[in-house]
Amino acid sequence: MEVFMKLSSIAILLIIGIVPLALAGVHDYGQALSKSILFFEAQRSGYLPGNQRVKWRGNSGLIDGKVNGVDLVGGYYDAGDNVKFGLPMAFTVTMMSWSIIEYGKQMATSGELGHAMDAVKWGTDYLIKAHPQPHVLYGEVGDGNTDHYCWQRPEDMTTSRNAYRIDQNNPGSDLAGETAAAMAAASIVFRRYNPAYSRELLTHAYQLFDFADKYRGKYDSSITVAQKYYRSVSGYADELLWAAAWLYKATNNQYYLDYLGRNGDSLGGTGWSMTEFGWDVKYAGVQTLVAKFLMGGKARGYGPVFGKYQEKAEHFMCGCLGKSSRNVQKTPGGLIFRQRWNNLQFVTSASFLLTVYADYLTSARRNLRCSSGTVAPFELLAFAKSQVDYILGDNPRATSYMVGYGNNYPRQVHHRGSSIVSIKVNPSFVSCRGGYATWYSRKASDPNLLTGAIVGGPDAYDNFADQRDNFQQTEPATYNNAPLLGVLARLHAGHGGYNQLLPVEIPFIKPAATQLKPKTSAPGLIAISHNTTSSWVANGKKYYRYSVTLTNKSNKTIKNINILISKLYGPLWGLTKTPNGSYGLPTRVSSLPAAKSVEFVYIHAASAAEKNLGKHPQQLQQQERQETGKTSDTLRKESGTMRVKLVLTKDELQWLLLQLKKDDGRKLEQVLGEIEKSRFRVETSVAKWKPCLQSIMELDSS
Repeated sequence: MEVFMKLSSIAILLIIGIVPLALAGVHDYGQALSKSILFFEAQRSGYLPGNQRVKWRGNSGLIDGKVNGVDLVGGYYDAGDNVKFGLPMAFTVTMMSWSIIEYGKQMATSGELGHAMDAVKWGTDYLIKAHPQPHVLYGEVGDGNTDHYCWQRPEDMTTSRNAYRIDQNNPGSDLAGETAAAMAAASIVFRRYNPAYSRELLTHAYQLFDFADKYRGKYDSSITVAQKYYRSVSGYADELLWAAAWLYKATNNQYYLDYLGRNGDSLGGTGWSMTEFGWDVKYAGVQTLVAKFLMGGKARGYGPVFGKYQEKAEHFMCGCLGKSSRNVQKTPGGLIFRQRWNNLQFVTSASFLLTVYADYLTSARRNLRCSSGTVAPFELLAFAKSQVDYILGDNPRATSYMVGYGNNYPRQVHHRGSSIVSIKVNPSFVSCRGGYATWYSRKASDPNLLTGAIVGGPDAYDNFADQRDNFQQTEPATYNNAPLLGVLARLHAGHGGYNQLLPVEIPFIKPAATQLKPKTSAPGLIAISHNTTSSWVANGKKYYRYSVTLTNKSNKTIKNINILISKLYGPLWGLTKTPNGSYGLPTRVSSLPAAKSVEFVYIHAASAAEKNLGKHPQQLQQQERQETGKTSDTLRKESGTMRVKLVLTKDELQWLLLQLKKDDGRKLEQVLGEIEKSRFRVETSVAKWKPCLQSIMELDSS
């Protein structure tokens, strides 16, 4: 007998009144936003969670990092291949985070904020793994040469999964700097929802910025296999400023403001006037952020220097509008055009900067100053809207360049996963070269719809050929979609008088207590007892410890219970996580006999909700770590009236003892004392003990 259960939560959105924007046209920007976010689920690598919505995908890349002795499972495939490139992945995370930071309220109104945050966390979970030491960062898994030789589903790939890294002897300031920016930006996204995770991201951001600044060099000189695919043409100076800007925004730490002020000239922030913004060239993004600091009154003595940053930011805006001495090229249909290969990446990123800058100017009650005259903020937003509308179908070909949006969109996308029949439909192995013969050359629509993907787009004359081998125009990429999330959210929700220069506050999605619902095929088999056992306050936020008891009320033995968990960011103990992301019986229990019970506990930052087993079923949210069963060693410390009990696995105990011997001479009692003080929090001062902190099974006092 098998019982399926769902453990889910209620998301309560705090929504400010929104007034529809007169800009809203015939396009459904809310639908486009939903589809754009969904695309990221098709790009996932690793073990897919139970709430995976792109059903034709399966688990993949499950040995990534193994040959290098590090766990690099997870993350995103960048485009239509099966390689994980660190630089564009980190930029994708930064831009998704920036979209949420600016327009999280608007995303909340459309119900997509949770999905957007999930997309960010899928990326940051991987980036944390890729940064195992302060001065070590893995920047690529797989290589483009062997990968492009084959045409296989990610679930079938037989190509090299070697991992490539930068370190003190092989630096990569651009890669480390962009990853620091991604971590810092994402820390803002999770600050209210998951403070411990936010602090962990900041710890990595601090270390990565220090690494990037202290050991300078281009990453593609160290990871040479990336040169053919993601060469850092602009160098690393822009990423150093970009990372500093995001760290200042995340921390308000004067050090990073000083860095921007003192290095603006030498690193090009005040000198370069750009007409592009993307995964390689970050200057326009830095200049826009610094201009926001200036308009928000945060220059702190660097007003003249930050004014130079702003001049360059406004040069970018004026150039996009065609009102500068150096304007961007446009197609006859009005689309920004920079290059034939994947041109839409520059369109979506420029549209994002135009959108946020329009709102910054509105908040500051200013106009844009261009060489051809003054431009009102609404003109920037109107131009950004025109670019988005072009992508969605308002163009000479009447083609939507977002897959699955509208009626006329690309059907032969240059994408391995979408072009080959799903492994769930036909599990027969697709060989390296066989994929080219059978699927790549097939002149028919893709068997799997790559919903929401923004492809490369048309050429300089608005022409487009929907052919799978036309990779310059039909291949999608994660960094095409990431900036678009914010613009679509802005256009969909309209303008409600919000001030973009005020401190960032992501709308709070309050998780209610977890609920259980047996599948209807097995009603009444499981009785559920859900109780609050303790609570405490940390950093002004109240946490609860819940105990859930499942009792077999049938007269038969249940051999398997599958529990799906959603919107639970705290730790959970007493169940075993399965490869497909659900939870089952603990390893010590092979079955649940009649009238017997099993208990699990979890920590949750919400008070208990009413028990309602028939509403709000959701699927599994990816958990921060995998619980591997009961442990076998216990450490105890007696100190006065406080007892700290840590239950560790043998491997974790050996790791802890090793660290105590070789690190900084701290005694076991000191380490445990720090853990007791942190109570499930990973502080910067004890970040090195994270593997130990994650092993906490119980903290009690007597």
